[in-house]
Amino acid sequence: MKWQGRRQSDNVEDRRGVSGGKIAVGGGIIGIIILLLNVFGGENAQLITPILEQMQGSQPQTETAAPLSKEDEEMGNFVRVVLADNEDIWGKIFAEHGMTYKQPKLVLFRGSVQTACGGASSASGPFYCPGDQKVYMDLGFFEELKTKFGAKGGDFAIAYVIAHEIGHHVQTLLGTSEKMRRDQQGKSKAAANKLSVALELQADFYAGVWAHYNQENLDADDIDEALSAANAVGDDAIQSKMQGQVVPDSFTHGSSEQRMYWFKKGYKTGDIKEGTTFEEIR
Repeated sequence: MKWQGRRQSDNVEDRRGVSGGKIAVGGGIIGIIILLLNVFGGENAQLITPILEQMQGSQPQTETAAPLSKEDEEMGNFVRVVLADNEDIWGKIFAEHGMTYKQPKLVLFRGSVQTACGGASSASGPFYCPGDQKVYMDLGFFEELKTKFGAKGGDFAIAYVIAHEIGHHVQTLLGTSEKMRRDQQGKSKAAANKLSVALELQADFYAGVWAHYNQENLDADDIDEALSAANAVGDDAIQSKMQGQVVPDSFTHGSSEQRMYWFKKGYKTGDIKEGTTFEEIR
């Protein structure tokens, strides 16, 4: 992605070098389980399993205040540019529909973080908290995405995840998230999961819409990097890798095929009215 020398957002809170942050030593299988439950967590990030967190919290902790390396600084600047692109594009889209886009904050952290949705660790993966309208990211997640889930990596994989989480912010502003939560009430677990899948796939669609309007800044391999990341974190891919079987009724984020399809649809159409995941996922 072409990002050097371009506008950077002022809405990034970089807590990576803040003294007093805690990182669990090792993390082990509990951290991996939490990661799989919450990867690209969106609205579900606030539902991190309390028992697993308690177990993880009982492991040794260490204080850290590691200074930022040049690479860390560069990655922070990249994130600021991607967030600025999202601000510009969603601000324009909202204005075209007679609405005002409220810009969210993006928090970079290491190890663990406190949010309006509760505490979370790096193992939670990137997530959006509707309670404070902030996106939270530990950039170490993207190395996990390559080594554990087989994604290609690359800077646009990071851009795609940011755009996906901003998609959840768009859903919050439009009232989609709140409507989904109401619709889940009284539903069976399988039916409620389908609504969660629709929400997540719509966020993938919105990420594609953002990419559609940002084509002038994309490199040749960027879309492939995004699709590789979407493929790697499909529920079927994760379940097959971790438990050897796929249980569609337990999906909460969508299959690899679905996640790639909706990102590509957003990228192709650029029309937010085409994000009809709730009508098509039944």
